Amino acid sequence: MMTSLRAVTELQNPAIRERHWLELMKATGVKFEMTDSTTFSDLLALRLHQYEDEVKNIVDKAVKEMAMEKVLRELDNTWKTMEFTLEPHTRTKLPLVVVQEELIEVLEENQVQLQNMLTSKYIAHFLKEVTDWQRSLSQADQVIHILIEVQKTWSHLESIFIGSQDIRNQLPEDSARFDQIDKDFHDIAAENQKDLNVVRCTNRAKLNDGLENIKARLSLCEKALADYLETKRLAFPRFYFVSAADLLDILSNGNEPEKVMRHLTKLFDSMAKLKLTEERGAVIKEATAMWAKDGEYMTFPSPCDLSGQVEIWLNRLLEKQCETVRYHLTEAVGAYEEKPRDQWIMDFQAQIALTGSQVWWTVEVCAAFAKLEEGYENALKDFYRKQVSQLNALIIHLLTELTPNDRQKIMTICTVCI
Repeated sequence: MMTSLRAVTELQNPAIRERHWLELMKATGVKFEMTDSTTFSDLLALRLHQYEDEVKNIVDKAVKEMAMEKVLRELDNTWKTMEFTLEPHTRTKLPLVVVQEELIEVLEENQVQLQNMLTSKYIAHFLKEVTDWQRSLSQADQVIHILIEVQKTWSHLESIFIGSQDIRNQLPEDSARFDQIDKDFHDIAAENQKDLNVVRCTNRAKLNDGLENIKARLSLCEKALADYLETKRLAFPRFYFVSAADLLDILSNGNEPEKVMRHLTKLFDSMAKLKLTEERGAVIKEATAMWAKDGEYMTFPSPCDLSGQVEIWLNRLLEKQCETVRYHLTEAVGAYEEKPRDQWIMDFQAQIALTGSQVWWTVEVCAAFAKLEEGYENALKDFYRKQVSQLNALIIHLLTELTPNDRQKIMTICTVCI
């Protein structure tokens, strides 16, 4: 009697379903019907005390299956309401899918849950449902990752292949390829808007294949663009100093030097700005001077032609920069003896004054040694006294009112002299 009572008590577990009663009938060999009119004596008549182990196993199985039911019910409730959000693309306003971090976390967690359920020995009844969920969430995971990648690449290349006429002219075949990609991607984006539910949206027929196809074609466009940029970098190696985005901006504005000027500090260590020639209010493509980042100004010995392809005129500008420094250095060295050094250095830029001072220091040291060889014993002492006198004059000059650039120039020369 006690054994039967324990069995009856266990069978009152809310986890027991119709299928479990059928299993019990099969185990006991007795057919019965569970209704509201079933009495305690009816259950005792089943002789459950003879099948205590079977009852215990069936109840344990029912409890485990109820836990699975709960997980699957929560899964269903979660993904019924899980939706993508949309955000307009900056240039085209095309609505792009935004994937929240929370969505990715829930997706990964649920896939782990399903995988664990598949390893359970009680999975049989839920095998199809769990397998279907696993397939759906795996597809969602795969599509989300490729969609994010495709959206990112498309957003980057769209402004280049559609927004830049220069690139379209230089890469006509790849521009045509991107035009078709753009159309296909717009079609996918339009379909995404119709149903933002994550599972239904990502499990659309042929969506994954379509995205894979777009991704492959985008890779071809990226490679063509990278190869094109590499030819430009080889033509003007300082392009290696700038990012691909900056280089594209330089190339697309290559015929407008005033727009390229904002990138000069990235290409040249000190050059920040050019003085462009103007004629009747119109800018002519030639430069007559340059400014350094600290505001120093240096005129070119002759105008620099800024016409033609940007990598060509930037090479001309680089040559002109070197030519200009040599020109002004020659001027400075020639004018050194015309006035005291503390006044002389104020007539030239810092680099010219410093290099010119070192040139003359070398000349005067060699001259002092030559005099010493000729028998003039005080040659080096005289040179030393001259150096001290010049240094004192520079220190006195530092006490006067100077611009920050001039002060830095004199302090640097004093440091080198010491």
